[in-house]
Amino acid sequence: MSEQKLAVNEYLKTDSDYLRGTIQEGLNTAVTGAFSEGDQQLIKFHGFYQQDDRDLRNERKEQKLEPLYSFMLRARVAGGVCSPEQWLAVDKIASNLTSSNSIRLTTRQTFQYHGIPKRNLKTIIQDLDREALDSIAACGDVNRNVMCNPNPVESKLHQQAYAYAKQLSDNMLPHTKAYAEIWLDDEKLITTEGEEVEPVYGKTYLPRKFKMAVAVPPDNDVDVYTNDLGFVAVADGDELIGFNMVAGGGMGSTHGEVATFPRLADDFGYIKAEDTLKFAEAVMTIQRDWGNRENRKLSRLKYTIVKHGFDKFKAEVEARTGIKFEPKRDVVIGDRGDRYGWKQGVDDNWHLTLFIEGGRVKDLPGQPLQTGLREIAKIHKGDFRMTSNQNIIIAGVPAADKEQVEALARQHGLMGKLITETRGHSIACVALPTCALAMAEAERYFPDFLSKVEALQDKHGFLDQGIVIRMTGCPNGCARPFAAEIGLVGKAPGRYNLYLGASFEGTRLNKLYRENIQEAEILAELDALFALYVKERESGETFGNYTVRSGVVTAVIDAAKDFHG
Repeated sequence: MSEQKLAVNEYLKTDSDYLRGTIQEGLNTAVTGAFSEGDQQLIKFHGFYQQDDRDLRNERKEQKLEPLYSFMLRARVAGGVCSPEQWLAVDKIASNLTSSNSIRLTTRQTFQYHGIPKRNLKTIIQDLDREALDSIAACGDVNRNVMCNPNPVESKLHQQAYAYAKQLSDNMLPHTKAYAEIWLDDEKLITTEGEEVEPVYGKTYLPRKFKMAVAVPPDNDVDVYTNDLGFVAVADGDELIGFNMVAGGGMGSTHGEVATFPRLADDFGYIKAEDTLKFAEAVMTIQRDWGNRENRKLSRLKYTIVKHGFDKFKAEVEARTGIKFEPKRDVVIGDRGDRYGWKQGVDDNWHLTLFIEGGRVKDLPGQPLQTGLREIAKIHKGDFRMTSNQNIIIAGVPAADKEQVEALARQHGLMGKLITETRGHSIACVALPTCALAMAEAERYFPDFLSKVEALQDKHGFLDQGIVIRMTGCPNGCARPFAAEIGLVGKAPGRYNLYLGASFEGTRLNKLYRENIQEAEILAELDALFALYVKERESGETFGNYTVRSGVVTAVIDAAKDFHG
């Protein structure tokens, strides 16, 4: 019997000499703004993607020019926490070394740059390194940025949870020295065949990307169940004692391929806090050993668990750790939104959460947001915290500095604008013009679309109630649309699949309601559904729960069977 052919990326990783490939040679080639096809996959492990401006693609083709290649670089910032000094450096890079002149806050609590010419990549990475920031493992078939609830109100508990997120991030980094050699000019190390360079990942790393999050109940602002691996904090008073571990979540799917589906993580049980790293390593090494390396569309951890079964996977985790799961502890999973405005923490310091539309930090007419955050960073003594809802928290503000911080925020349009509950809970991916996978608009179109939905809510008298709405340009699901009460997933220019029925708290997926429809049809459907919702809803019933209870869509309980069924 012939051996099954592996996915192309598996051969690339095997032959890459631990992620080196020919990246250095491509970096030194000035005749093109691009890297070779193989290196375009390897550079993801170093934190960036090759892109081109799709708005200009046809025009440049007519001029017989190659596409306007540039790069998107994503940083690794565990839990989204950075110092004011780091923020100032991040801002300076955006202003001086990118064509977008902006910072994009992501749905995984970090930032990314768009429009980087190849010649500026090394300078940016070295500038970030001087501020103790990096982009290694921000993309690629590795553990990516580890999220952690950024809410600073319960300061002691959140600080403990953040410490575990930081440990998870640091301990699951690739060990290869390729990043330091290529970008930071470290001396090249000669690797020896058989040498244990990557004790967790091995020579071919993971079959696909891997995402982790740490949640602190009752908040679920990190959407913990959408991650490959999640840890839900369990406390005794204000002391963190352990976690409920969840695994097998993931948002990506492929239009028209029923073998692919989004999925929420399974609850495995309770573990002691001191065993967290053991369990994380066990899950990752099982995925390394058992994951699908033949079809990348079926290679995430969720498919590994479905293929082998929950019980078998759980038993293997226990075998590799030598520790049995305890029964899951009772915790409350609640709101996924951010707490806008000023909140006082238990340490008497104040924390200001600012809404950033689409996560795009840029100076706009009448709203110089980027300048405003720069001026705040110059006088702030606490830290900056990026949220998974693409917003930012000015955390740890002493009472004496509160007035000055607020004055700067208001002066630069960072405060003072009314944000509805729905807008405050909703997010979108970047999509066009830079994302190569985008089939439709998201970030650029979403604010106007939300205004039309808000008008419908106002028409039906429930504008004060939040609905979780998310939009992506493709079904890869970067903005977690399949966990939204109203999910819009790009199918073609101006056309989206409409999904309904997820829970407000993020504990149930949505389901396809209408396929491949335009704005007018989407709004007409929502108009009719909102009218029924207001007429028929039960006390305290959220929109997502109503659509399931009333039979608009059926509940997704087992994603492998129900999502497409």
